[in-house]
Amino acid sequence: MEVTLLGTGTSQGVPVIACECEVCTSSDPRDKRFRSSILISDEGRNVVIDTGPDFRMQMLQNKVASLEAVVFTHEHKDHLAGLDDIRAFNFKQRRKMDVFATARVQEALQREFHYVFAPIRYPGVPEIALNTIDLTPFEAAKIPFIPIQVMHHKLPVLAFRINDFAYVTDANYIAPEEFDKLRGVKVLVINALRIETHLSHFNLEEALEIIAILKPEQAWLTHISHLLGKHEEVERTLPDNVRIAYDGIKITLD
Repeated sequence: MEVTLLGTGTSQGVPVIACECEVCTSSDPRDKRFRSSILISDEGRNVVIDTGPDFRMQMLQNKVASLEAVVFTHEHKDHLAGLDDIRAFNFKQRRKMDVFATARVQEALQREFHYVFAPIRYPGVPEIALNTIDLTPFEAAKIPFIPIQVMHHKLPVLAFRINDFAYVTDANYIAPEEFDKLRGVKVLVINALRIETHLSHFNLEEALEIIAILKPEQAWLTHISHLLGKHEEVERTLPDNVRIAYDGIKITLD
């Protein structure tokens, strides 16, 4: 199994176009980030977690030729706005796209993409097969997912564990019973928005505290704003098993 970090950035703290901070003007490509999303590939099957506004470019840049399913963490626009672009996969694969989401996220999809679910639909709109998920383990394209509820301020968000890998985005609190689902992971991808504390995201210190408890072999920081600092400079300060994620990095899993 392989995980590609399609995007490691965020709309939180994103500067205006004219920003001239060191991160935004950096020549290091690792400081240029699409919105957070990952691709899970296993035996020729591909599943994406979240389709943000950059979904189309992420698919093109990573040469993703087929896609079996989309899984959503929550309903914020920076995680679902690109769903319309699954139509290219509909056309190529000649089938509906399996979409896995909670009932609350499905309500948002039906509101934001009302034309997809209309009784009379315009030709060529995306074809979606909705699958309702909760905290019960499920399979998407034969890949096993264990949902983990985390809190994004007051909004419930789903993190996911897939075998010994876990993906936690848009969180600033994990209840003890949900935290237990993360124990024993070998590879952890977790959000670390910036240096200062934030209302709804882990900052760097909080993410490192969680990593220190779980002790994964590898930990990757994602959902990063320019307020965290330059990739190269911040990474030098991290423990040996912790890296700052960047767009396009591939992680091979047993």
